[in-house]
Amino acid sequence: MRLPQQMYDERLVTPMRQELTRLGVQELRTSDEVDRAMKEKGTTLVVVNSVCGCSARNARPAVSIALQNPIKPAHLTTVFAGQDADATNRARSYFTGYPPSSPQIALLKDGKVAFMLERWQIEGRPADEIAHDLVNAFNKYCSPAATAA
Repeated sequence: MRLPQQMYDERLVTPMRQELTRLGVQELRTSDEVDRAMKEKGTTLVVVNSVCGCSARNARPAVSIALQNPIKPAHLTTVFAGQDADATNRARSYFTGYPPSSPQIALLKDGKVAFMLERWQIEGRPADEIAHDLVNAFNKYCSPAATAA
């Protein structure tokens, strides 16, 4: 598999990728991987990761905090804006009614957006407040019996 040209040096991006993958979040690097993940039944978290300051300062830590909740999505995924353009564009194609933003955190239920946090809802807010919004969405849309490990 040959990955497309990337915007940033991978040495810079790797720690940002690992901040989510070490939590068990599956990285989707191609449009085919995104399509397979979006066909999963149940709830799927899609984190549009980025080099953007609000991603590093707010979004990734918020996801980490929210995933400590006992109820969470059955499937945890991420794409990286600016690095994996095809995968990111394909993921965003599932976000019907929402413009692209980086970062962006979507909770899909059976392939349809149930909850969305856009950049304007992330930027300038502390991670614990963003995590609170995610936990509320997890509690509302995710089944306790079908949560991620």
